Amino acid sequence: MQTIKKLAATTSIAALVLSLTACANMSGQDKNTAVGAGIGAVAGSVLTGGSAVGAVGGAAVGGVIGNQVKPK
Repeated sequence: MQTIKKLAATTSIAALVLSLTACANMSGQDKNTAVGAGIGAVAGSVLTGGSAVGAVGGAAVGGVIGNQVKPK
């Protein structure tokens, strides 16, 4: 079971990194929102033992926090 969680986390991180290549035309605030949602989804999933609800909740919270961070 632990291997499945590690695989899921690794896959999520890889998907996040690959999806960031599509951010070339996004504003700084949009990028921060996307990154925050991705990190929040992974963190929410890990903290809740792989729960989909935890991932969705983490993505929502991370997206809001990322949106509020001022881009450089």
